[in-house]
Amino acid sequence: MGILEVKDVGKRFGGLQALGDVNLSVKENTVHAIIGPNGAGKSTLLNCLVGKLIPDTGSVMFDGQSVLGRTPHEINQMGISRVFQTPEIFGDLTVMENMMIPCFAKRDGAFRMRAIEDMMREKDIVEKAEAMLEDMNMADKHHMHAASMSRGDKRRLEIGMCLAQEPRLLLLDEPTAGMARADTNNTIDLLKQISDERDITIAIIEHDMHVVFSLAQRITVLAQGTPLVEDDPENIKGHPKVREAYLGETAA
Repeated sequence: MGILEVKDVGKRFGGLQALGDVNLSVKENTVHAIIGPNGAGKSTLLNCLVGKLIPDTGSVMFDGQSVLGRTPHEINQMGISRVFQTPEIFGDLTVMENMMIPCFAKRDGAFRMRAIEDMMREKDIVEKAEAMLEDMNMADKHHMHAASMSRGDKRRLEIGMCLAQEPRLLLLDEPTAGMARADTNNTIDLLKQISDERDITIAIIEHDMHVVFSLAQRITVLAQGTPLVEDDPENIKGHPKVREAYLGETAA
């Protein structure tokens, strides 16, 4: 049994079958990639995992508890955090101010804004935010306005904000989209470090195969809303069903 278990999940949008009988098991403390061509159902599946969509059929269990019918906030409180394709940060706040918000939310039990001046008076919040920025190698940027940073640094900050909530499962939706290669490689290194040093499970949706094969210990391939194959990375590259889905070659 994995920490995340998806059983027979289906989702339709009108006449379109976005997901059909998807089964997925993500083992604890691993990096699991979900890949597939455009329109394969990857984002729909992710939205079912975090409460933005409710599947028509099937079940989604996290650590033995159903996530279905729960709000995104409730799912976050269960220990699941999500990194979006476009970094979700507060551009008009400094890096330090951004980091204090999830630190306060974790302690207070609710993700809500509070006056920055009030949070700055909370010694434990300031110390935790400073420690997270050190971990993200961003301590020298704590006074910068978040909007002025590169996309790679915005992503690093967002990942740090997720980690400040102490999740057990981190879901990443194409975290390197729109990045220069140097920023992509830095993000890969950061995620490797997080996987190696923290008690955390990572599930990633990604089109960049360099990222996938640099990080993943297990890969699930979707096509047209249905799982094609799940296997270790070394067995995925030449798999006939994967080559058919991506390259149009006929599977043996």
